[in-house]
Amino acid sequence: MPTSLQDTTTLHNGVKMPWFGLGVFKAQEGQEVINAVKSAIKNGYRSIDTAAVYKNEEGVGQGIKESGIAREDLFITTKVWNSDQGYDSTLAAFETSLSKLGLDYLDLYLIHWPGKDKYKETWKALEKLYKDGKVRAIGVSNFQVHHLKELISDSEVKPMVNQVEFHPTLAQKELLTYCEQEGIQLEAWSPLKQGQLLDDPILSEIAEKYNKTVAQVILRWDLQMKVVTIPKSIKEERIIANAAIFDFELSSEDMEKIAELNKEDRVGPNPDDFSVGFE
Repeated sequence: MPTSLQDTTTLHNGVKMPWFGLGVFKAQEGQEVINAVKSAIKNGYRSIDTAAVYKNEEGVGQGIKESGIAREDLFITTKVWNSDQGYDSTLAAFETSLSKLGLDYLDLYLIHWPGKDKYKETWKALEKLYKDGKVRAIGVSNFQVHHLKELISDSEVKPMVNQVEFHPTLAQKELLTYCEQEGIQLEAWSPLKQGQLLDDPILSEIAEKYNKTVAQVILRWDLQMKVVTIPKSIKEERIIANAAIFDFELSSEDMEKIAELNKEDRVGPNPDDFSVGFE
């Protein structure tokens, strides 16, 4: 079990990825995202997750630069957006992201959504970037089991990571099991269900028992489920509080209680129906 913010999981290609990081979805480009990234790094975070569609890669890059931490000590993720899927367009989108971030390489590059039929071509571009040493690891986001099977059947490199919506009411059991079998690291976006779980009575009761907040209990649950997690915040005190989860452990009984909250309930779109940007 991870015992600090710098602790890592080892991806199937040997690359070490922090268990915990900062997500910057909806953090505004400019000072807001720069400050969030700097606050996170100053307080021990080493992993930052952005995406082309968040339109804040330049601010993330600026925050990294101003943090004063050596590049090789950080783990930076971004994602190719739906409208850029395809082989050549993905390679071009990657270069755009890299230059906005002001970096020489990425730690992790993800296909943001599967869509219907372009992701295999897009994956070929990711394989090339990986072989060329421009990315240390490649993966996908929002892929269901059938997407992964389809992709793996026709690729040379298996995805190292699958980043999906994951929280106590969407526990993705089948997907988690499949990813574990295939050596693909599951990663949670919206681990707090965009704040919708913070008043849950069962979670509140568990939080009180450990003298923690509901958010801390959920984020701890992620780690004990062996799922990498990247809660988003722009407030320094929240960034610090989110990471204060390495000094306690949920009992198996409480893990079970949390598991019982699952009802396969999403806050984001269903990957099988989501086609924004592909049109």
